[in-house]
Amino acid sequence: MDINIHPSWKNQLQSEFEKPYFKNLTEFVKAEYNTHTCYPKGDAIFNAFNWCTFDAVKVVIIGQDPYHGPGQANGLCFSVNDGIAHPPSLRNIFKELESDLDKPYPLSGNLEPWAKQGVLLLNATLTVRAGAAGSHQKKGWEIFTDAVIKTVSDQKQDVVFLLWGGFAKQKSKLIDPSKHSIISSGHPSPLSANRGYWFGNKSFSKTNSQLERVDARPIAW
Repeated sequence: MDINIHPSWKNQLQSEFEKPYFKNLTEFVKAEYNTHTCYPKGDAIFNAFNWCTFDAVKVVIIGQDPYHGPGQANGLCFSVNDGIAHPPSLRNIFKELESDLDKPYPLSGNLEPWAKQGVLLLNATLTVRAGAAGSHQKKGWEIFTDAVIKTVSDQKQDVVFLLWGGFAKQKSKLIDPSKHSIISSGHPSPLSANRGYWFGNKSFSKTNSQLERVDARPIAW
């Protein structure tokens, strides 16, 4: 696994790359990619960090696992490549966006435009075996991405963290609430959304209100 990560992040995370767990993780990922179909493509594993530099981070959205279907995962949580059908969670995100900001439902499920504006779209696990959700969990990725969240919390100010669902909410312990805003809601998955835990959370307008409060440019969602 090549660590093709933006220099701004490399400066912040260099000590993680040198730890034994990360060396073991690298060996595991290389072996998996050599022997199985895995997602995202190798050069897209660190896309969340390359589309959104450390200095640019204003918002963090935390997902769990990359999509495990062909052509879907592009290294940004909840995002899919252009021309790929929108998975159910992404459809619900876009429906909430429609009602919250009175915007038309987006044609593309590619969230790179969000990332370029300072939204870190971070999955807790950055790789997955095709057709096998969760197959690369508990191999070291979570240690790394927890360090990412803590680094953002420690080194930055006035970041908005969107914690969608129980898994993401567990990450609140890594975030200093005296320096940052935390906006929590249910997960956009159909199971959660259909029980009334997702729709109407207004994550997008609340985020922009927080950014404007600290004189930061709002996100053009």
